[in-house]
Amino acid sequence: MVDRMLGAARLKVGTYEEVEADTGATLQAMWVVVIVSVASGIGLLGTGGDFGRLILGVVLGVAQWAILALATYWIGTGLLRTPETHATWGELARTTGFAQSPGILRIFGFIPGLGFIFFAVSLWQFAAMVIAVRQALDYSSTWRAVGVVAIAFILVSIILIPVSFALAGPN
Repeated sequence: MVDRMLGAARLKVGTYEEVEADTGATLQAMWVVVIVSVASGIGLLGTGGDFGRLILGVVLGVAQWAILALATYWIGTGLLRTPETHATWGELARTTGFAQSPGILRIFGFIPGLGFIFFAVSLWQFAAMVIAVRQALDYSSTWRAVGVVAIAFILVSIILIPVSFALAGPN
């Protein structure tokens, strides 16, 4: 799993192809999301977070991953389908889960002066998501994958941002 996380973080196409094909890697992908969510929560602890919000962050991280995989599946195999497109939700779940691997670096967000790490890692994760989606959907166009990821992210944000605020309560 660690080798796959490193390959995904390095944006290696072969890693995404391997994970896409390995039906047993869905649980690994979920664990990547859990690890990244915990790392992100630890990185936020210095900004007033607490243990309860850390647990909520993990639950929301897993929910976001599952919904994002579903959204990319729906958009990629429906709205932006190509004649070569063939994918299952599981393939997208596995590839997009591993695409979250760079997020482990968010653990350093609590260090003064490293707050920018959340933004930088988000850009890195976006690039990884594009590769993950491109490979899982068998696209020849990276721009089509960018479109799928952007549309899916917007849809998932519209759904999960209000839910996150409602569950987190006032600071």
